[in-house]
This record gives sequence, C-alpha cells and structure tokens, in this order.
Amino acid sequence: MGRRPTIADLAQKAGVSVATVDRVLNGRHRVREETARRVYEAAEEIGYHATALIRQRITAGRPKMDFAFLLQKEKQPFYQAFGEALREAADAMADVRVNAHIEYVANQTPAAVAERLEVLGRNAQAIAATSLDHHAVTQAVDKLKAEGKPVFSLLSDFAQGVRESYVGLNNLKVGRMAAWLICRTAPRTGKVAIFVGSHRWHGHELRETGFRSYFREYAPQFEILETLVNMETRQVTYEATLSLLDRHPDIAGFYVAGGGMEGAIGALRDEPPHPLPAVVVNELTPDSAAALQEHLIVAAIATPLPRLCRLLLEHMASVVRNGPSETPGQIFLSPHLHIPESL
Repeated sequence: MGRRPTIADLAQKAGVSVATVDRVLNGRHRVREETARRVYEAAEEIGYHATALIRQRITAGRPKMDFAFLLQKEKQPFYQAFGEALREAADAMADVRVNAHIEYVANQTPAAVAERLEVLGRNAQAIAATSLDHHAVTQAVDKLKAEGKPVFSLLSDFAQGVRESYVGLNNLKVGRMAAWLICRTAPRTGKVAIFVGSHRWHGHELRETGFRSYFREYAPQFEILETLVNMETRQVTYEATLSLLDRHPDIAGFYVAGGGMEGAIGALRDEPPHPLPAVVVNELTPDSAAALQEHLIVAAIATPLPRLCRLLLEHMASVVRNGPSETPGQIFLSPHLHIPESL
C-alpha cells in the first residue's frame, strides 16, 4: 500500500508552494480562482485526503443552483455514462455551484415521465430530460414553464414550442449517416431494415426519415423493409433480428436507430449469416465496442456526452440567471463515428 499523499506532494503536483495550498485549505487569504482550481484538480488526481474540503473552499462564494435530470433505464451502460458525465460537468462549473439531482425512469410511459417531471420541479430551478414526445409530457412541461421552471429536451426532442431548448444530435443527419455507411459497406445490393424504439420517440422518427430519404435520393437500388419497433429492449430486438435474418436471408444491412442494439449484436453472434449484413448502431458502449472489434457491426454513431453535458449545464445556468429565451431553439452537436479500426 502506497503512503498517504502529503501537502508537499499536493503542492508539487499543482506547481505551487506549500503556503499556497495551505491558503486554499484554510481560506485565510484569497487565492486566485485559477490557482485554487489547479490545486483541487491535483488533489483529485493524487487522491489527497482533503479533496472535498478544497472543493468546498473554492465553491463557497459561488451562487448555488439546483438542477434535475431525468434519464432512462439506469442499468444501461449508455445512461450510466450519461449520468456520470452530468456529475462531472456539474463539478466543473466555474461560476456556480450546481446541485445535480439525477433520476432514472424504468417505465417509459408518458404518464410516468410526466409524473416524475412534476415531482422534480418542486425543488429544481431547471430540468433536463430524455423523453418520448406525447401530449401528457407536453402538458407537464407547460405547467413547469408557467411556474418558471424551464425544461430542456435531450437526445430526442419533445414538447416543441414549450420546452426551453433541445440539446443533442441532429437526428435527421444521423439517419442519413447510417444509410450512407450501409450503402458503402453492404456485402451486396438488397434489402435493408431499420429498428426504432417507438414511433413516439421524435429522434427515432427523424432518424428513420433521414435513413429513408438518403436511400430514396442516392441508392434506390436498395429495398427498405417495413420499420421494426423494438421497444428499446434487448430481448425484443434479439428475437426480431433472428426473425429478420430468417425471413430475409439476402438482407444487405440494418440500422438500430435507438436502444436494444445488444439484442441485435447477440443475434448476429449466436447465428451469424453469411455474408454478414452491414449493421450500424448508436452509441459506443462495451457491447458495441466488442461488436466492432469482432466485425459484427460496421459502425457506431455516438453522442459526445462530455461536450453535451458541458453545453447543457452552461445553458441551464444562463437561463436561470437571465430568464427564458424568447425563441426556444436547438443545440446540435457533431456525432462521433466509431468503426472497427478506430478502437
């Protein structure tokens, strides 16, 4: 077991004097914020025992804001990573102290989402959520807006005209990207398919629209099958993929536009057709990374979570300070593309 880091170790790591570290720890004299943050980051890196105290010292003078975040499916690696990225972005806010309350909904029904939004709004100054698009959710967002509680839509838009801003990818372009990738990697010209979680997910609808429009415009020689709804579940996607491969042994490719990709990967692994269709999924997780390395899929189109969370927190803080925008807008981020040889 290594020895416990000392104040001298911390000073050396941060590139400051021991006296400066002492001032940060005890708050006796003012230290420049940039210096104090450097000491804090060094303390985190070396595991200094008083890291929490240092953070408390450097955030003591900042205004506090309470933000709530409502995400989906806590056990999914993507949403676990999303929650962690939100916590890190909240900790990194330079001018405010953010109290980030993160919840997950196991039940994706509109009533469940609307109920949680109402509960979160009791204590939060602003809320950001992932949700399907439904009038019950829109009504909940409208009520929160009337109470001065702005709501931001994440990844898939909802409550348009009522919510404050959408933050995520341009889903129409994501669908076209997936189509482009399949066109250029498919083992043959033939049938292609697309899975969506539900027709209530606005982002999935846009991805499907982009996917179909690309083939219609640039690759009409491919036949697009009826859209498959997988409820974003592993088992449904697994069974639907096996059925798809059995009914269409000449399948050229398919795109999983939402969750449930683990089921498609499992089906390809358990009963691989020959040749393998060109398969595109969303988000880089341990499952999709392994599938890329095994060449079961050709690409994963991923959301840059750290950047999304930083922009989101900055925008939420700005709206709390300055009031809602006159014209709610959209913040589009550029997706990250992962292929087998990029890992």
